[in-house]
This record gives sequence, structure tokens and C-alpha cells, in this order.
Amino acid sequence: MIFKIGIKMKNIKSMDLNLLKALDALLDERNVTRAAARLGLTQPALSGMLTRLRESFGDPLFARSQRGIVPTQRALDLGMPVKQVLAEIDALLQPPSFNPATAQLTFSIAATDYALRAVAVPFLSALKRHAPRVRVSLVPVESGQLQNQLERGQIDLALLTPEITPPNLHARELFKEHYVCVLREDHPAAMGRKLTVKQFCALDHALVSYDGGGFRGVTDDALEQLGKRRSVTLSVKSFLILPDILRASDMVAILPSRLVAGMDKLAISLPPVKIPGFTKTAAWHERTHHDPAHRWIRALLFTSCANNK
Repeated sequence: MIFKIGIKMKNIKSMDLNLLKALDALLDERNVTRAAARLGLTQPALSGMLTRLRESFGDPLFARSQRGIVPTQRALDLGMPVKQVLAEIDALLQPPSFNPATAQLTFSIAATDYALRAVAVPFLSALKRHAPRVRVSLVPVESGQLQNQLERGQIDLALLTPEITPPNLHARELFKEHYVCVLREDHPAAMGRKLTVKQFCALDHALVSYDGGGFRGVTDDALEQLGKRRSVTLSVKSFLILPDILRASDMVAILPSRLVAGMDKLAISLPPVKIPGFTKTAAWHERTHHDPAHRWIRALLFTSCANNK
């Protein structure tokens, strides 16, 4: 844009934005005293700026008259381009705004299958109500790639646990999760009160193995403290399949409470043994930390998690 208003190449680097503001004021006011007052300058200071403008544009720009100053044709030709440049620069310096009702963007979230059910589902419901044109991409968590993915904008947010959250990311706790004991609702063991440790250990168990194929989890560690063991006969890699398996079998599983909240045909109770829970966090990169759209979306995520206890 600066090339279009005719500044000599050798003077581009030395051109002060304040000089363009001075030229704009002089063109509007046609009077050095009034233009100086508008800019908050002394008359000698503005006269000095006019001298620099004349040097930069290679034209007198203004001639004196009885009522003030009269612009040359060159100055008149510069009037509109200068206003456009100043308006564009002013727009660049304004803080960006975000209107969720009309915003159109794609927001990418890395999440485990548990987080999809416990976090993403209530969040997406709220998002569609408030920002119907925002698109969301849900992708698997790749722990070793998180940093690069966030830096490059391949993902905008990751739903993690503190243990696997890279230390140089922004992070906020979403909630603390606890485990529950889950069976089909008409399971013989679900007919009475909470299972005893003995009853619990006598059942066939299913568990989730994140790495696939494992048959030991935090429940086994808790039982070991009591000198007890259970029989794990099924290992799956995904939380999402287990509720269907439990409905169709006599198996029992220890699952995060938010995963099975509201699910039908399941009996849910506290485990007969104390099992440590975990914390779910949201993590994001400095690249998007101050972006108004991302800040609004993160705030909605935090609110939806707080409301979905």
C-alpha cells in the first residue's frame, strides 16, 4: 500500500507513521495551527514534519494562502490512499473480535475414547447451541507427537492426564474422575447391595488395556494390597466397547464414572475396594493462548465439564 501512495523507495524505511497522520490532518484542516492542535503537537513540530513529508514525496504538498494552506494536486491525490493506509493500520492494531453465533472455523481436539464420551459429547452439545458454524475435528491422542501437533496447528487442544501433559504447554484441570463397578442391570450379583470383595473377586472381569493385550490394571494393585486377586478374562483397548459387552454377559468391569453416566441397562455401584481415580486436563499451546476464538471455545469446554458432573 505504501508504494501506491508514491513514497520514494529510498525513503520507505525512514517513513514515520506519524508523518502520514500529519499529512492527513493537514489535508483535512487546511491550517497548520488547527492540524497541530488535532494531533497534540506544537506548530513548529508540525512544520518540521511537513518539511520531512515534502522531502519524502518530492513535492511542496501545500502552499500558503490568506486563510491557511492550500494543497497541491499531488497532496490531493495522496489524500484517499493515506486515509486507507491509516485505516488499515488502525484495524491491524485493534484487538481481534469473536462472535460465536457467526464464527466459521475448525477446531481440532485430540482425545482418548474415554474423553470423547466424558468430555467431547457434552461440549459438542453446548457448542452447537452457541456456535453452530464452528466445525470440530476429533482425533486420537498421539503422546509422542502432541508438542509438534500443537505447535504446527494440526491440533488446537488435547484432553490428557497430568502425567502425559508436556510441561511447556498451558493446561487446566477439567475434573477429577473416580471409578465405579459396572454390571448388566439384571446380573445376579447386582440384585443385592454393593458387592463384597469376595463376591467381586469371584466374577469374571474385563478391563481396558491402553497398550492392548494387558490383563492387569489399577484394580489389581488395589486388591493386592488386601491380599486378594481377581480373574481378568477379557482385555480390550477401548472403553467404548465395554458397556455393550457387559450388557451381553455376566462380566464385571471397573470403569470411569463419567463414561457410563446415563447409560441404560447397567447396574452401577461403588467398587468394594478403594481404587485411585485420575484427573482430566485440557492442554494447549502458547500459539493459541490469547486468540479470542480459542479462548471462548476453551471457556465453553471448561463450563460444560463443570456442569456435567
